[in-house]
Amino acid sequence: MIDRTQPVYPQLVRILRDRITDGTYAPGSRMPAVLAVASEFDVAASTVQRAFAALRADGLIITWSGRGSFVTDQST
Repeated sequence: MIDRTQPVYPQLVRILRDRITDGTYAPGSRMPAVLAVASEFDVAASTVQRAFAALRADGLIITWSGRGSFVTDQST
């Protein structure tokens, strides 16, 4: 999954983006919690938060305080 010989952050963004575009994380579905993603990929929570910020900037997810992050509907 993550190649430790390469920068981790861009790899994580790519993996999460791919999961959104291939439907693993379907439109309207809740993204896994930051700590769950950090545990899955054995990375720092701050790295996951930074990756989520990149996905938000690209319009792929939206985050509501206290509710979590959700995949946006890209079909519209």
